[in-house]
This record gives sequence, C-alpha cells and structure tokens, in this order.
Amino acid sequence: MGRSSFFLAALICLAVTASQADEVYVTNEKDNTISVIDTRSLGLIRTIKVGKRPRGITFSRDFTKLFVCASDSDAVQVYDVATATLLFDLPSGTDPEQFALSNDGTRLYVANEDNAVTTVVDVDARKVIKQIDVGIEPEGMAVSPDDRLVVTTSETTNMAHLIDAHTYEVIANILVDQRPRHAEFTPDGQHLWVSSEIGGTVSVIDLAKHAVEHKITFEIPGVSQESIQPVGIAITRDGRRAYVALGPANRVAVIDVQSKKVTHYLLVGQRVWHLALTQKEDLLFTTNGVSGDVTVIDTNTLRPLKSIKVGRYPWGVAVRTLPEHTAGATPVVPAAQ
Repeated sequence: MGRSSFFLAALICLAVTASQADEVYVTNEKDNTISVIDTRSLGLIRTIKVGKRPRGITFSRDFTKLFVCASDSDAVQVYDVATATLLFDLPSGTDPEQFALSNDGTRLYVANEDNAVTTVVDVDARKVIKQIDVGIEPEGMAVSPDDRLVVTTSETTNMAHLIDAHTYEVIANILVDQRPRHAEFTPDGQHLWVSSEIGGTVSVIDLAKHAVEHKITFEIPGVSQESIQPVGIAITRDGRRAYVALGPANRVAVIDVQSKKVTHYLLVGQRVWHLALTQKEDLLFTTNGVSGDVTVIDTNTLRPLKSIKVGRYPWGVAVRTLPEHTAGATPVVPAAQ
C-alpha cells in the first residue's frame, strides 16, 4: 500500500471510530456469559458471568439496566450496567427464551417455552401480573411502537398470537409457516414481520386486517433450501430496509421493505441467529452460533468488516448506546475466566 493510500485508510478509520459510541452485548448459551464489544475498536472489551443458558437480552430505556433471559435458571436476571453486578431476578415463569420490554418500560413480556404461556411482569413491582395462554412452544416476542399490541410466536402451533396490551386478551391467532422464531413490528406499527425457520419464509402481516399480506422467500445459489432458515430480523428506523438472519445458510438477507424483494445476501459466520443495528445504523452485528463469533457489517457498503470471537454459541444481541459525554469512559471489567 502506498503512503497516500495508507493515510486515506487511516483517516477513514478515524472517522468511523470517532462517530460511534455504542457497546454490543452478546449472550453465549454454552458459557453462561455475555461478551461486550466496543464499536469503536471492534474488539471484545469484557466478559460478564450470568445465569444458565442466556438467550434473550435487552436494555432498560435509559441503558442503565440489562435484562437477560437465563433460560435454564428459570429467571429474567437484571444487571446494573455500570458495575456488571446482578441486581435482582424478575419472576419469569419456566424456561424463558425471549422477551420484549414495553416502550414505556413498565411491562416485560416473556415467552415461556415449556408451558405455552406469555408471562406479563410488572417491572417496578417485580411481580407477575398475568399469564396468557398461547400456542405450543412460544418463542418470539415483540411490542408494537404504540404499546397497544404484543405478539408471541409459537413454534409448534405455527402461529403469531396478537395480544391486547391493556386487557391481556388474545385478539387474533394468525397462521404462518412452520416454526416461527422471531417477530418484528415495522416502525409505523402497520405491519408485523414473522420469520419461519423451517418454512424458510418471512410472513408480512397486515395488522389492520390480521392477515398475512405477503411472504418473502429466499434463494441462494449453491445453498440448499433446507439450509435457509430465517430467524432474527432487524428493520431500520426509517422502515426502508430489513435484515434477516438465515441460520445455517450462513447469510444475512438484505430486503427492500417497500418491494419486499431481497437485494443482497451477505456471507457471515456459521449458523447466524440474531442481529442488531447500532444507534446510527451504520453497523450491523450478527451472532453466529456454531462458529462462536460475531460478524460486523458496514451497512453503507453492505460488506462484512470483521469477525469477532466471543463465547460458545452466541445467541442474543443488544446494543447499548453511550451518551456522548461518556463515550469511551465506561470502565473495563476484567474478562471472566
């Protein structure tokens, strides 16, 4: 590389790192840990020990608390982000897998895979206020942007169950393809996207009609249809682009939301589960279960930038946005051995 090219690359690197102030938290199922990645250096900065088989993960709205589904501990654990210490366990029902926090931060909705219910937890009171019967093996959870609807997907019943967030009544059971795993509302709240792992599709549901409006399918040259297993979904805040993790196909599909067409397939690590965008949506992070790493994708160029080794079987992922005045000032907790 010539000197001019070297300095240009260095300037680009500095511009990228200076513009970012996020941390990416990744649950590692087999290690009972969370790996924390700094988006400026794109490196692992610490490891936090948590409960057994952590999967779902999210933050409080002010990013001061971390919620973790410790599935084999039958608990939702709540951690202080600044100190990485366990504050308390929330009651969750048995085998919590995924959850969703209401936009006002008062309710946590938990999918309980073993007993076919959605548990509603009052976060401040730390108590269960309702258990709602849904289909068999519930997993995916999402809350609408206006906090009026909650959705649970049931893997064996092959349905998306729409729940009224005020009455806690199931108002619609919508049939989708086999083994729905993840649900994501569009930012305008008019549609719901549901991935079907074994069916190999993403169903786009019209929420006014409570019906599937469109099904997105995937075709990758050289990859068998059986290997294309959609799981995690991320939709940009402007509602124009969606990213779908395709499991053992080791790809992320990039979709134009308006046309419902796949525009790109991006090669990532082995058995990609879930994904998350940074606050500025300039980077996408994917959890790759079998290869035990995270792929970082530049969303402007749609090219993978780096593979970051984390723990065994990374599953869930959530992004913590750091306030500008504290960017880079978070204390580094020594990695767990």
